[in-house]
Amino acid sequence: MRKIVIAGNWKMHKNQAESLAFVEQFKSKIENTTEGREIVLCAPFTSLTVMSKNLHGGRIMLGAQNIHWEIEGAYTGEISGDMLQEIGVTYIIVGHSERRQYFGETNETVNLRLKAAQKCGFKPILCVGETKQQRDAGETENIIIDQLKQGLIGVDQNNLIVAYEPIWAIGTGDTCQSTEANRVIGVIRQQLDNKNVSIQYGGSVKPSNVDEIMSQPEIDGALVGGASLEATSFARIVNYQ
Repeated sequence: MRKIVIAGNWKMHKNQAESLAFVEQFKSKIENTTEGREIVLCAPFTSLTVMSKNLHGGRIMLGAQNIHWEIEGAYTGEISGDMLQEIGVTYIIVGHSERRQYFGETNETVNLRLKAAQKCGFKPILCVGETKQQRDAGETENIIIDQLKQGLIGVDQNNLIVAYEPIWAIGTGDTCQSTEANRVIGVIRQQLDNKNVSIQYGGSVKPSNVDEIMSQPEIDGALVGGASLEATSFARIVNYQ
């Protein structure tokens, strides 16, 4: 059974006080949210501990934005699965395009991080997507299929979420047409052994377009960037019609 998962990716935004203020405001806005919708907040590492204490036992799940593939070692600036386990994290974003673009993430390191996340009991959200140049060159399907083939080697597809994030639509305000997002997500599903993996759309998702996006039959949720930073905005997305 495919689960609806709406996740907010705060990226490098919000200190601890701002994170807690958001949670307090957001909680009151999702009291009547439809059952069966998983709500996830993927916060900066510095906010995870205080948020975990505040969210314990509630509807909102906590996610991290990255994980290292080793349990410990000389990896300055990295965070291991063991460190995240004691905080109470459930989800991990892996392979986000910004990690690939700015920090040298490759399909091979994405694969290592995916397996590390699953080994530690987390559910990873694997991000895949093409650049504007790749789309214009007609390479969308080839790029995404390659990301999936290399990224999913040895990965348990029974404990996985995939997010289709066309890079050209992230933070640009240029949303992929919902029917085209649905088509590409259908292509992604064809590549998976487990057809019940939840597949999200991400890329300039906002209150004004979420209803249309979520009406598409292949789309099982959203990975939301900027619109997840404000409680009213994200609550409207979570409570899509």
